[in-house]
Amino acid sequence: MHDEPRWPPALAILVVLFLLVVFPHHIRVMPVWVFRVAALAMLGVMAAVTLTPAHTLWRRIERLLIMLLAVAYVANTIVELVELIGVITLHPAKSNAFALLSSSVAIWVANVLTFSMLYWQLDRGGPSAWVSQVRVTPDWLFPQVGIPEDVPPDWRPLFFDYLFLGYNTATAFSPTDVLPLTHRAKLLMMLESTISLLTLVIIVSRAINVLPS
Repeated sequence: MHDEPRWPPALAILVVLFLLVVFPHHIRVMPVWVFRVAALAMLGVMAAVTLTPAHTLWRRIERLLIMLLAVAYVANTIVELVELIGVITLHPAKSNAFALLSSSVAIWVANVLTFSMLYWQLDRGGPSAWVSQVRVTPDWLFPQVGIPEDVPPDWRPLFFDYLFLGYNTATAFSPTDVLPLTHRAKLLMMLESTISLLTLVIIVSRAINVLPS
């Protein structure tokens, strides 16, 4: 079994890192350098997975680092949202339209990309389980499973499929074509939808209201 290329998730990591570093934020749980080091470590592990496809250790390290990075991101985002909402509700005079808009864009895009990577590593045991031909119960049901005659015989969801799932969850706030099957899948989608909803409804709307007319 051939492993899938790592450049799409690697690009997603670079985009998240760029947003965390460049766009202004009101608060962070951890300093920016922590995310830089974690992102570089993650990219190095992905390069090792690509260069040494026969070694399963790097895939296990990749899976662990992505999960740890996702937990750190979610904690950082929750605190950041609380702070942004506090600025909007308690100190509305200090609300800056550009800071609110840029922060909300960073939060929303990073939300989609981070949860996409988390879905990618959790579902069916992640790409490492597929390469090792270990059968793991799926967390999501993709429509291609129901039409095997219209897809290649070795079809499996890749990172782009989970990116589509993450994008739909953040925009529709509900399942679309991919259905969650396990409790953890449902909880993760609820969390992603909540972050997206708070970002779009509260922060973006307030930012538009304080824009100079």
